[in-house]
Amino acid sequence: MKPPYLKSLLAACLSLTMGVAVPVLAQDNAPHEGVSVGSMSIMRKFAPTGALETQAAAQYAQTLQQAQQQRALGPDDHPQVIRLRGIAKKLIPFALPWNERAKDWKWEVNLLGSKQINAYCMPGGKIAFYSGILDILKLTDDEVAIVMGHEIAHALREHGAERAGKAAVANFGVKLAEIFAAAKGYDPSIAGSVAGGVANVSMLKFSRDDETEADVVGLEIAARAGYDPRAGVALWQKMGMVNKNAPPQWLSTHPAGKTRIDEIRRHFPEVMPLYARAKSLPLDRIPAYQTNVKGIAPISYP
Repeated sequence: MKPPYLKSLLAACLSLTMGVAVPVLAQDNAPHEGVSVGSMSIMRKFAPTGALETQAAAQYAQTLQQAQQQRALGPDDHPQVIRLRGIAKKLIPFALPWNERAKDWKWEVNLLGSKQINAYCMPGGKIAFYSGILDILKLTDDEVAIVMGHEIAHALREHGAERAGKAAVANFGVKLAEIFAAAKGYDPSIAGSVAGGVANVSMLKFSRDDETEADVVGLEIAARAGYDPRAGVALWQKMGMVNKNAPPQWLSTHPAGKTRIDEIRRHFPEVMPLYARAKSLPLDRIPAYQTNVKGIAPISYP
């Protein structure tokens, strides 16, 4: 799920990639227990983080202003706004260890009236939920926490800056292919088209990797805050019920539902003990998770 704020940064990022060798890993700010997702990509360094957060905040403010004008912005006393902000208040303290900048973010949570099944967290902690994702999926608090944790994880792991940097490098690679083809006497436009197609498919894979990482980090944040990680399975089962015409996984920026559920289940051994601790219960005393939609069976662990 993506906020629409990256396009204007790509041109600036391109100028930063000229002649730069790209290391694979950057500093890892993850906590010592729980899930392990490795270090953040150095590619995010190709987009100036401060500028990205400033631009995200400006666009977020503009989105809220437009929603206000259209009477689509949830008021502070709206039950769903109160609910969302209450869940965020529990999640945010457990999000801070993942990114040292997060403690200085001006976190916001707002509700936008729309039938879209969407939510996002912009760089700098600007969170928006669309009413459609709450109403159509009938999200429980645990499921809201899974969605919110996932979106917060995108911001914490600086995936917006990472994608901008990767896109800049991909564009640079296309230009190099065109120059090389011209030097060899081939049509540079054909070479550019081939290289561009490869780059586009690669960028889809990069985005799927980011989505998986956000799922995993979000699970831990939710678990530490006392929300059931098994709600992630129910969430994607619900999503599958309303999203039957999704594109094939390899042509999508999001992993397929079954892939996502399998990955979430794979991390239960890491996050369920954190959830049990948050609930002050032995792990074997935690009841199965039961969502509120018929047709979804209780989800147990182990």
